[in-house]
Amino acid sequence: CKVNFTEKILAIVLAKMSNFIPEGGIWMNTQRPEWNDANNALVGNGVSMVTLYYLRRFFSFFETILKESNFNETKVSEELVLFFENVKNTLENNKDILSNKISDKDRKTILDGLGNAGSTYRNKIYNQKFSSNKKNISKDDLLSFINTSLQFIDHSIRANKRVDNLYHAYNLMTITNNKEVSISYLSEMLEGQVAVLSSGYLSAKESVIVLNALKASKLFREDQYSYILYPNKELPGFLDRNNIPKEKVEKSTLLQKLIEKGNTQIIEQDCLDNYHFNGDFNNVESLKSALNELPLEFKKLKEQESSLLFDIFENIFNHKSFTGRSGTFYGYEGLGSIYWHMVSKLQLAVQEVTQNAIDNKEESEIIGKLFDHYFEINEGIGVKKSPKLYGGFPTDPYSHTPSTKGVQQPGMTGQVKEDILSRFGELGIFVKEGILQFNPSILRKEEFLKEQKTFKYVDVMGDFKTLELDKNTLCFTYCQVPVVYKISEKESIEVHFNNASSKKFNSLKLDKIASKLIFERSNSVQSLTVSVVK
Repeated sequence: CKVNFTEKILAIVLAKMSNFIPEGGIWMNTQRPEWNDANNALVGNGVSMVTLYYLRRFFSFFETILKESNFNETKVSEELVLFFENVKNTLENNKDILSNKISDKDRKTILDGLGNAGSTYRNKIYNQKFSSNKKNISKDDLLSFINTSLQFIDHSIRANKRVDNLYHAYNLMTITNNKEVSISYLSEMLEGQVAVLSSGYLSAKESVIVLNALKASKLFREDQYSYILYPNKELPGFLDRNNIPKEKVEKSTLLQKLIEKGNTQIIEQDCLDNYHFNGDFNNVESLKSALNELPLEFKKLKEQESSLLFDIFENIFNHKSFTGRSGTFYGYEGLGSIYWHMVSKLQLAVQEVTQNAIDNKEESEIIGKLFDHYFEINEGIGVKKSPKLYGGFPTDPYSHTPSTKGVQQPGMTGQVKEDILSRFGELGIFVKEGILQFNPSILRKEEFLKEQKTFKYVDVMGDFKTLELDKNTLCFTYCQVPVVYKISEKESIEVHFNNASSKKFNSLKLDKIASKLIFERSNSVQSLTVSVVK
């Protein structure tokens, strides 16, 4: 089905919003894990605030694009228009509940409205395909939908601030009597802090509060001066599991009768008079099956106490909060592990927040604290460490560092991407409206050369070249064109062309013509000299 840009974006956004649980996040019900597959057992009961934080960022970006677009309405598939209207109406009709904490009943009402909108769309497409009929959708309706969605999202973010000033990452949803949906919480996770910092929801001051709380939390690992994914913990040993407290047994007439009769279908009493559920059970469904197979003499008690037994079982095993290997392994991105890709995502998020604070001219004290956090995170990343501390070559990327070993699983992990982006951010390279510009506000003076050096590079023609650099300069290539930063009294850029001519700009911005020559690797530009004030 041929569709336009608006429909493609809407399909992505509506797929997420149709699984939105107010004050919980995005329901993980698709049998697929998220970015962190170490949490893959959360699928089903899990609700992701991480996805909601990034959805907020996406909405803000989409809103900017829409506002700058010069159309009043556009055509999209009629099936998607119905999906859009159903989601939009559900949110609009329930906006009044945002003034207070949302009740479990209202939460279920909204989930049903959004979920049924998604089901109707999916069933129509799967069973009948697209009709290829198009309907108009107005720019004003799209902007109104984004505005309402952001109100619900921001309300949920506020509800997920923890007492320790961190933010929840993944939550659990529980359906009661098919009429209510309640939310419970898992422990703090690094992912949640990275995502909320990236969301654009926090002010610069609030970002500092989160980063201070993160440094003071159980997620900070002193020996590596970096952050683990989840708090470390001691796992219970084999003999500490499946023990039913005596007072729980005494609450159940059925359990007491079974013990008295010597029936071990549900419960056993050992030689030390301790109580245990049948060792063959692997979840609450096993318990349900065993209850149904009890002799008829226990039928009435079974009907009266099934809910009580289910509660006792879940309280002991807490299967609902089982996340996967993140809560049961000590390696492979598990307990006590630093996951280096996430640390680099944290660094990039803090850099964005810092740059925004500088651009918005926030208080110098706030900017200074953000700088401190950024460079502390940077110091904890491997390239700054000795091989002995890192456990491998410091310039090689690795997956994770368990609590008991050096780095594990070498390879081109996603960390490399974030580190490159962070580095270009430090160098202050930006492209806006087709114009290359420089703003090295995060770059430290100590990075500039203390003595003359020779810079080696490969130009756009694939030839090896050298460039002599003076003291108080540094050099890097952009689109294979050398860019030389030098400390000066006044900002300027001098473009050196291969035909021996040059052009000077009395700011840190090029024009579109010079930028285009560099972007296209035209071999017209030999180098750039960028004079920066420090």
